[in-house]
Formats: sequence, structure tokens, C-alpha cells
Amino acid sequence: MTRLLTLLATLFVVGEASAAALVIVPDTLAQRLVACSACHGKQGEGVRRNGYYPRIGGKPADYLYHQLTNFRDGKRGFPQMVYFVRHLSDAYLREIASYYSGLHPPYPPPAAAASTALMARGDALVHDGDRARAIPACVACHGDALTGTLPAIPALVGLFPDYITSQLESWQRGIRHAVAPDCMATIASKLDGQDIAALAAWLAAQPAPTVTSALPPSRELPLDCGSQRATPATAAAPAPSRGEYLARIGDCEGCHTARGGAPFAGGVAMPTSFGTFYTPNITPDRDTGIGGYSADDFWRAMHEGRAPDGALLYPAFPYPSYTRVTRADADAIYHYLRSIPAVRAKRRPHELEFPYSQRPLLRAWRALYFDAGPLAPQPGESAQWNRGAYLVQGLGHCAGCHAARNFLGASIGEQQLRGGMIASADWYAPSLSSDREAGLGQWQVDDIVALLRDGVSPRGAVFGPMALVVHDSLQYLADDDAGAIAVYLKSLSHADDAQAASGSVETSAQLRRSYEAGAKLYDTHCKDCHQADGRGHAPAYPPLAGNPSIAAASPVNPIRMLLFGGFPPSTQGNPRPYGMPPFAYTLDDRQVADLVTYIRQAWGNRGRAVTPTEVATYRSVPLD
Repeated sequence: MTRLLTLLATLFVVGEASAAALVIVPDTLAQRLVACSACHGKQGEGVRRNGYYPRIGGKPADYLYHQLTNFRDGKRGFPQMVYFVRHLSDAYLREIASYYSGLHPPYPPPAAAASTALMARGDALVHDGDRARAIPACVACHGDALTGTLPAIPALVGLFPDYITSQLESWQRGIRHAVAPDCMATIASKLDGQDIAALAAWLAAQPAPTVTSALPPSRELPLDCGSQRATPATAAAPAPSRGEYLARIGDCEGCHTARGGAPFAGGVAMPTSFGTFYTPNITPDRDTGIGGYSADDFWRAMHEGRAPDGALLYPAFPYPSYTRVTRADADAIYHYLRSIPAVRAKRRPHELEFPYSQRPLLRAWRALYFDAGPLAPQPGESAQWNRGAYLVQGLGHCAGCHAARNFLGASIGEQQLRGGMIASADWYAPSLSSDREAGLGQWQVDDIVALLRDGVSPRGAVFGPMALVVHDSLQYLADDDAGAIAVYLKSLSHADDAQAASGSVETSAQLRRSYEAGAKLYDTHCKDCHQADGRGHAPAYPPLAGNPSIAAASPVNPIRMLLFGGFPPSTQGNPRPYGMPPFAYTLDDRQVADLVTYIRQAWGNRGRAVTPTEVATYRSVPLD
């Protein structure tokens, strides 16, 4: 039940190292952003496919940057976009925005004109506004040619009418936001349905101007729109204190910060089979946070799983792992949390099913599954190994995702990290034992360190929710700690690993047909990045051949990766990751099943086949 069960499931995409020299992938944004081009077009021209994907080429860079950060920070909600950008840095988002701003693809032909009355109403709103209702003319902000103004007002020409309609309605409903004061929300609130229909019809029917590389003009705007102001670059952060470092490694902010919310103010939903937990405010606010906690109170919560009043805490807070944290480290985290800004944020009650809502029953759970106490060093192991064990089993609480759980939510073989399906997150956390699904026993220590801190390595890359863990936590590992974790993980081994990692490839006629169809799809959609032999172009595009994670018992991770694509995280060691395009919008369930089946069985991989029903199940599961 720990470690953000809805978010922090993991996908390690790993594979056998190639003996050949690494192929150099072009270091261009066009290559890095193929994931974006899949929906918006190679030049950001916008694409109509099962709806519309808006034009982003040629729009002001600040406008595009604001939109990207709005998706990341909870102000816009299209799941695919949120999933793509939620672990990308400000610097990379700025670079993406500048890249597409500099492209000037041709505009699409105008839409057919609507009725005379509707077109006349649209023309009046665009050029004159409606003074009686304090609605300014569109041209006052977007320019006389409606091609936008600097630094952040977009063009209104060359757009689809249904796109214009949806955007205006989104402003009205509060789905879209700008930097305060939000002038578009104010304007949209004064429009009625006929106004929106008229604007969409008139704007979409206008011929677009000749494409030019010239920047749109800057002008004084009639309203004090926050979105017109350029956002300054973020200053470099000071070096973290020891308490801040430990809080990062424990990923406290990741669990206690809602998307778009104040850091550490809680409110993150954690769905489980027992109901939904909501993380608390751990800022130093006295009324709603931990401002009234003493150091002893904090230690008791970490070490014993008890609140200051003695109430038992649910193990959704990972005190079964944190009990291994030393008092000195717990005190350092406590003093750091006391130093951050206090935020008043009332805790949302858990929504648990009966009888799990009866907190006294935790006594029985604790008697069965909880042993308080620090982690005893193993005398036969090195200091480095013991440090890795301490971080993995304690503060890092890796078992929160990488250990299977029984029907009461207790981890099975917590120290073995043998993996398991996290149903509430619909991702599979693979075994980290040396020779099973992640195959870490065959890796060099430096490759494991690179994966943990950079999100990419010569042996693979992290995608999906694991990218959040690397972005928020693991990239900040000190050299010694990263090496210690790698040494410890390489040491985990079980007698049945080799047997568990292999299986038999099914050979029925239907499966042969699926495999052959998948091979053709791979040749069309995947070969350019992952190569015909599946070796990939590491670290930009991970290997698929000989990949234990791809061929794991559960196929959920490759299914979700193929459907929704994604980026590894922006990290200090890999600030500008290459992305993988989503195929949910171009391939049907049968095609995805065929392609995943091929990847799981080609080049010596020995994963079972995948069915269209499985694909349909995970296509409908929310990304976030």
C-alpha cells in the first residue's frame, strides 16, 4: 500500500548490452520530439485524426511554454499531455516551446462559411467586441491579422472550428487557466453559446496569411493579461541540506504534493483495493500540518507508525520500511520539514471500505506483519553493501512497489524485491533480483547507477511512472549512495531466477499469424529507433532484444508503453530525453496485441502472447 501506489509503479526497460559500438542518434530536437510529432505533425502543423491535435508550429514560445507547464502543474487536464510532460524540466519545456515556435508550416485551407447571420456576429465580435458586455475585440489582443502578438498571445487563424469551440468552452468551465489575472477566463465567462459558435465559424473560415518566418508583433493589450508576460527563468537552487537530501531520497515531496499543489501540503490520492488514502500535509502549519510535532513525535511516526496522540497509522505511510531509518536521519528530515514554508491545507479524510475503515483493527495487522527496529548491519558484507541495503529497505522503501502483497496488503518477501503487479496503478513493478525480470545481475554497477540517477543508461531507460521516481528522488543520489544501491541490488539472487525468467513461446497457427503481423508492424513503426535486430540505439532508444522486462510474466508495461509512449525524465545527467510516440491513436487493439506479441517473442525473448482483450483493458485505464 506504500509509495504512491497509483503513481510509483515502475517500468525498467532493460536489455542485453550490445557488443557493437553504440549507434549515434541525431542530437536534434526534431529527433528527440518524435513523440510530439506523432500527434501534432512533424512541423507542428496540427493533425485531424479521431478528433484534432492543434497547430503548435509558429505560436509564440512563451504561449507554448505556459501551455506545457499548465499541463504539468494541474491547470490543464488532457491525460496524454499530462503524462508526457509531468517529469520534464522547465528548461526542457522552454526548449521545446522555442523549437515549435520557430517552425512555420503552411496553414490548412479555411473551413466553409456558416450562415450569414452567424458569420456577421463572428465578424463583429472579432473586430469590434461587445462594449455593452465589456468584451474586447479579438484583434485588440491577437493582432489585426489574428496571427498573435508577442510574447504569449497565439494566432487564431488556421484552426479547426471544433478546436476553437472546445477551447472557449474550456475557459468558461475553468478547465483552462492562464497566469493570474486570467483575462481569457473573464472574457469567456461573458460569451454565450451563440457567441462561441459565431467566433468558431468566422475564425475557421478565414484564409490564413502567407507563411513567414517573421515573429508576430508586440503590442499594448487592453486587459492586464498575465499570459502576456514572459516567465523568467528559474534561478539555480542552493545546495541541499542533509535533511533535504534525505527527504528527496525518501521521495517525501512526491507522495505529499498534489499536482499543481503546494509542496508537501498533501492531498495526493492513493487508490488501493481497500479504498482511497489521501496523504497529509507535512508542512510546519500548526493546525493542518506537523507544526505541532516534536522531534520525538516525528520519530514515533517514522519508527513506530503512531501519531502524536498514539493513534495507529495506516501502512499506506511506509513506516514498515521507515522503521529501519536511524534516529539521526529521522531528526535531519524533521528539521528540514520544519524549515519549509507552512501551508494551511486541511487533510482530506480517507475513503476506506468497511472493515478497513476501523483503525483499531490495525493492531492485528501490526502483530502479524510489523516489526519495529533499525536495520542491523550484516557482518559478512561490506560497508558499501550495508549502506545500499539501508537505503533500499529503509528510506527508499523500494518494497512499496517491487514486492508482491497479500490480501491484507502486507508485502511478501520484502527484502527480496521479487516484483509484483500493483493493481491500483495498473503497472507491473518487475523483480529487482539479479537474474529475473530486470536482469540486474548481468549489469555493470555503473549502468545501474546511470539508470537510477539519469533515467537512461547503455542498458536501458525508465519510462512511465518510474520516471517520476527518478525525476523527483533518485537523480539526487550522491555518488556513494548510488553505487551502494547498485552493489546491493546486484547481490539479490534466488535459486529459481533462471527458471522464472524463461518460458516457452507458443506456436499455434493463430499465434504465428499474430507474430507475423506484429513483425510487419514493427518494421513500419519501430525499426528506425529500435533497429531491425531489436538492439536499439542506447541510451536514446533502449534495446528490446534479450530484454527480461519486456518478456516478464505480466505484459502490462509493454502494452502501456506502446499505447501511450512517453519520455524518460529530465535529469541532471539527461536533461533533454528522447521520447517515444504513442500508438493508441493510430493502432487498434488487434494491431497493438500483434506488435507486443512480436516484441515479446522475437530475438530470443520468451514472453507469452498478448490478446486484444488485454490491450483494450489497459487502453481504458487512466494514465494518472
